[in-house]
Amino acid sequence: MATVLAFHAHPDDEALLTGGTLARLAAEKHRVIVVVASDGVMGEATGPEGRVRLDELRAAATILGVARVVHLGYADSGHGPILFPDPPDRPRFARAPEDEAAARLAGLLRDEHVDLLLSYDAHGGYGHRDHVKVHRVGALAAEMTGTRVLEATMPREPLVRLFSLLRFLRLPVRHETVGYSSRAEITHRIDVRRFARQKRAALAAHRSQVYGRGRAGAVFRVLVRLPAPVFGLLLGREWFVDPAVSPASGVRDDLLRTAAQEPPG
Repeated sequence: MATVLAFHAHPDDEALLTGGTLARLAAEKHRVIVVVASDGVMGEATGPEGRVRLDELRAAATILGVARVVHLGYADSGHGPILFPDPPDRPRFARAPEDEAAARLAGLLRDEHVDLLLSYDAHGGYGHRDHVKVHRVGALAAEMTGTRVLEATMPREPLVRLFSLLRFLRLPVRHETVGYSSRAEITHRIDVRRFARQKRAALAAHRSQVYGRGRAGAVFRVLVRLPAPVFGLLLGREWFVDPAVSPASGVRDDLLRTAAQEPPG
């Protein structure tokens, strides 16, 4: 049994980017931990409203079979040109010293004897400042502890085509740029279609986002209402980059097998 820690920026990121992979790992009897840098709250995290996002994360984690959920202690930094002042009770993740945040994450990696850290690619996916910082903090914590790291991503090329089509149809696009990783950079493509129901249910557990007024809400509502087979066709694969491995060595479907363990031939 291995211990895998998935480091994410905000609640709901774990379901979208890695939900199927986490469910698959848990079904294979590995210990799975989810750590979020931010609680997803822009203001003070006091009272019931300040706990909603983390409560939803815990509900989603239970659906996926996650053993432990940890909040690293930071506020959401928001996405856009303005970085708002810190709320009085905690700093925004974007302003946190990288060595401080990495030390907190490294402490968890050591305490849990983590075998594999899941983080984000260098683009931070679509470029949200908190996602970019997850990449940097995750890489530094992995270096501090000698932990193997894989970076969650998506293939850039089909996303570019999809975003172009959405703009042509004058449909709302949540993000102005497409980052992520090229197909040539991806080292792991994980088939999680068997876990489509769990991934869909985990996403639906983030009710404040699915039924909120944010631009992503309409997309989320469509996704959680899809039949499981259709949801699996759309979101039944998840992708990772191993920064320590050449993509030329081939694309794998097993996160826990290293290049050195690949059979010859």
